Amino acid sequence: MQKVVVATRVSDLALWQAYHIQDEIEKKYPDTKVELNKIVSNGDKVLDKPLALIGGKGHFTKELEDEMLAGNADLAVHSLKDVPTYIPEGLELVAVTARQDQSDVFLSHKYKNLDELPQGAVVGTTSLRRRMQLLQKRPDLKVKDLRGNVNTRLRKLSEGQYDAIILAWIGLHRLDLLKDIPYTDKLSLDMMIPPMGQAALGIEIVQGNDKLREIALSLNDEKTFICTKIERDFISKIGAGCSAPVACNAVITDDEVTFRVMLGFADGTNVMQEKVVMKVKDSDILGMDLAKKMIDAGALELLKNAEQSAFKDEMPQRL
Repeated sequence: MQKVVVATRVSDLALWQAYHIQDEIEKKYPDTKVELNKIVSNGDKVLDKPLALIGGKGHFTKELEDEMLAGNADLAVHSLKDVPTYIPEGLELVAVTARQDQSDVFLSHKYKNLDELPQGAVVGTTSLRRRMQLLQKRPDLKVKDLRGNVNTRLRKLSEGQYDAIILAWIGLHRLDLLKDIPYTDKLSLDMMIPPMGQAALGIEIVQGNDKLREIALSLNDEKTFICTKIERDFISKIGAGCSAPVACNAVITDDEVTFRVMLGFADGTNVMQEKVVMKVKDSDILGMDLAKKMIDAGALELLKNAEQSAFKDEMPQRL
């Protein structure tokens, strides 16, 4: 009996994902026993400030990667949107699971949808990407920071701390939490472009083990891998981190891929936006090409200024 140790975060959603992968591996490889190594990540510890203010990258992945490099885990299951485009030496992002709906969803106990929100309504989100897109469409809204796990965020909404909040649809669906919210409205991809990798799981392994690589590849979905490679190529080329308001999403329909990107200031101003449709067979360097086009149009300077202006009220002041 072969044993595979899977590193996972301890949040409800992360454990759902890890148990899902455990079941898939044991189903495909009956002679393999999967054990979970449950780890508290830095992103799960720091809940009193936006991630963009903590600094660095890999808030939800570094501790899992450290466990693999130390020999305490063979494989890690990540929400792909949390995985930096740089992978440490000795590890490899081998597979990406089939993703379901990548949409964000509007949630409220008072209002049916975004259009029904009155002027000055308070909307909760920590994501600079969501903040940018919300304020581009509704500059009258008051966007307030929202941290904590999914249940904490929903409790804050039910307590009336927010008129509405925006979360990823897939996490609420997987945890069966949508039924408890009076008003939910799934946002179209044109209305709210998701982040790189949303609704997909990334399978990262320790290099040098052919059987482990085979197991990981058995979890891969080719279409999702193509789409998320385009997204990750774009983010890598443009150099965007968690303190930059950037959205990018690729979707395959039949033999075509639609790639949407947006970047700008967190207050919804100075926005650059592109939407490209092309044949999947021609899309191998689409992410890199579109990033270069936007860089040539001034994206790097815009992102630099966007990072400086984001959360400027919360940034420590220099003496």
